[in-house]
Amino acid sequence: MRLIKSKESIGAIFAILAYFLFSILDVFQKFGTIYHSVFQIMFFKYVFLFFLSTSESIRKKNYNFWKTKNLKLQLLRSFLSLLESGFFILSFKYLSLASAHSIGAITPILVIIMASIFLKEKIDKKTWVAVIFGFIGVMIILRPGIGILDIKIFIPLIGALFLSLYQITTRLTSYVDENETSLFFTAITGIIIMGILVNFYWINFNSQSYFIFIGIGFFYSLGYYCQVISLNKSPASKIQPFHFTTFFWAVIFGFIFYNDIPDKFTIIGAIVIILSGIYALKFKKK
Repeated sequence: MRLIKSKESIGAIFAILAYFLFSILDVFQKFGTIYHSVFQIMFFKYVFLFFLSTSESIRKKNYNFWKTKNLKLQLLRSFLSLLESGFFILSFKYLSLASAHSIGAITPILVIIMASIFLKEKIDKKTWVAVIFGFIGVMIILRPGIGILDIKIFIPLIGALFLSLYQITTRLTSYVDENETSLFFTAITGIIIMGILVNFYWINFNSQSYFIFIGIGFFYSLGYYCQVISLNKSPASKIQPFHFTTFFWAVIFGFIFYNDIPDKFTIIGAIVIILSGIYALKFKKK
């Protein structure tokens, strides 16, 4: 029992570190949207992911990582990865980090709903209460009907929807393929599709471009690797709540680098969503 607790503690530490690194990644991605297209940012992200997938496969001596038992499912998962990543990066172009992440915090609740629809998982009454309050939190941020609604706030909401579907398909692929195989197909699909699109939306590099893209690749790969370690050490249900720390870091980094201060509606809505998500995850794992 003590050994299990120790492993879970290590998993929690790596989860906190992973989401901290992802938060730094978002700072670089927001900088990237100032000077380059979303397709360029995504192309280089998937290039780095390709090197991560191959190196991890070699480390685990899995030399058949490119073989899948369900090609259609892997391609669907990879396409959803492109969509969720694209919408979230696009949201950083038009919104503050805090605003984007406050809406993105609805993802764990959407995952529960999607699991009910596609995986036939049962949702109890207490979880439905959390789901309802989560959407109330979103409505607080959106503020429909009072003349402040900005259509751009729906960009991260769409991203959260695709991210929840991506997580459901990730769960399904884990039943048939190793993690390295899923990483490889995500990377190679992203490289091919973004490699085509980037030709039409290429913006020449400037003196800051190399720093931005190296930062994106480094923090994305390191964050992803820490997340893999955390999931190997601790159950996903205990790791998922740490996802909400990204809003905390988004507020801090948004203020430091962009002088962004979220308004009271964004803060209140985000708190409602985060508490709802933690509450939902707490009862879902029982």
